[in-house]
This record gives sequence, structure tokens and C-alpha cells, in this order.
Amino acid sequence: MTEDDSVKNIIVGRKTFYIVPDVTMLPESYLEDYLAKGYETYIIGEDRVCPLSKKVEMIISVFTDSILFFNIDAVIDGIEWPSYIKNLQTRYGDRVLIGVLYTKRSTEAEKKQLEKYYLYDVGIPCGCIAMEYQRAKNFALIERVMFANQACGRRKTVRAFCDRSSEMICEYKKHKIRGKIADISVNHFSCTFDIDPDIPEYEKISHAIFLVDGMHFESDAVLMTTRKMDDQTLYIFFFIKRGGGGNGLEQEIAGRLGKKIYQMVTSRAKALMNSMFDKARRIAEEDYPLLEQI
Repeated sequence: MTEDDSVKNIIVGRKTFYIVPDVTMLPESYLEDYLAKGYETYIIGEDRVCPLSKKVEMIISVFTDSILFFNIDAVIDGIEWPSYIKNLQTRYGDRVLIGVLYTKRSTEAEKKQLEKYYLYDVGIPCGCIAMEYQRAKNFALIERVMFANQACGRRKTVRAFCDRSSEMICEYKKHKIRGKIADISVNHFSCTFDIDPDIPEYEKISHAIFLVDGMHFESDAVLMTTRKMDDQTLYIFFFIKRGGGGNGLEQEIAGRLGKKIYQMVTSRAKALMNSMFDKARRIAEEDYPLLEQI
């Protein structure tokens, strides 16, 4: 896999970014649970590495299928949320989906005034979320809004793209076969074989051993389809429980694999974003070298 392919794999799929949220109401621990439901979500904070407005511009330009929710109660130097969000909406239009987070207001009049401005005057498409002080309520509240705005995109589960170290080993027709896993979710995986085993569709493989980014587990699977890729065939399998227990992985394995997928997906995306933000900082320092001396 080339570096360009790796970046394409990271940026593919719809992503939701929460811009400077109040983490007492939206803790980062929620993000893993959202991923299990098919929502790839990230928290973008303020720091000294890169100005927040620059981060937003880079996210919009690189992650082109994104939803951005702005916490309008956050105090950020140089940003006035009403004008800033209006300018973004005017500049990008339907190229980015924008929503607003805010702490639940004390009066209905305040709420209506806020919603009138952002929903009707500015025209943001993803709504205004009134965050509760009881944060347990916020998880379901935010999930409903993401569902309404199709934050899953076209996928039902998030998949992680794998490097060449991830593989599947099993016995088929009394021969040991070894496949390189291309991508994996808690429901399916796809792989290629150096020597094509010519497995027919809907064939079951039993007691397959998987190594995914250092994690080992065993499962049965059934081949759903194949796809020709240059000089190789991509085999796409769905996991099934051992002993005819139905579709999917065993609960314990699914939980562990879900955590591994979250780690794989988010660590690579965060590394890409950190690289982008650091590059922007270095460019700013080169343009304004005296800033470091002030």
C-alpha cells in the first residue's frame, strides 16, 4: 500500500467533528461507543499548535464528507461564533454540514432566538443541540441528531484498513491457506491470497485464526462475494458464530475487535490531523518568524 493509498483510506467515509465541545458534557469515552454504532467521530480542541479556524479549514478541505458541530459557548480568541459560522456557511454552502452545540438555555425565549438565528437566518443544516448538564442524556441526544443527519454515510459499520501484517489462516479442502486481510469490521473482513484457493460463494470456513494489528481471535466465516482487483481476487467474508449460532462474532470477541478497530481507525486519522496542524504551524512560523520572539 502506497502512502497515497493510506491517506485515501483514512479520509474515506463520513466523519463527524465536535469543535471545542464541553468535555464534561461530551466526554471522549463516548466516541468509541459511537463508532460501534457506525459513527466515526472526533473531538477537535484548541491548542497552541494551530489556530482553531485554520484547523477547521484544513478539516473541511481534507475530510470532504464531514459534519462539524461547533460549541458556541466556548470562548476562543479571535472567533465570534455568530459571524464565524455564518461566514463558513456562506463560503462552503453544501460542501460541509454544520451544526451547533450549546448549553441548554434557562428560558424558552433564549432558545428560540438562538435557533432562529442559526437555523433560519444562517441556514445551518444539522440543527442546534441543547446539551444537558446530566451528561448521560447527551449520548442519546447526540446519537439521534447524528442518525437524523445520516452521519453513518453509506456504511452500517466502520471498517479498519489493515497493513500486510494482518492475516487469516484456516484449513480449506485439507490444505492450509493464508490470506492477507485488506479491511475488517465487526461484521465482515476482506482478504487476498497469494495462491487463489478458488472458494465458491456461500462456502463456510471453520476455525479460522485471525491476526489483526496484534490481536488474535478465532471465528467461522462465510464467503459472500468476490471482486477482481488487477491480478488478484478480493474475497469478502461475513463472520458467523461457531456451531451455527447465527451471523456475527461471539460477543466477547466482537467487543475486543470493536476496541481494536476504534484504535486503528482513530489513531491513524488523529496522526494525519496532527501532521496537518503541525505543518500549518511551521508554515505560519516561517511567514511570521518574529511571533516566536514575542
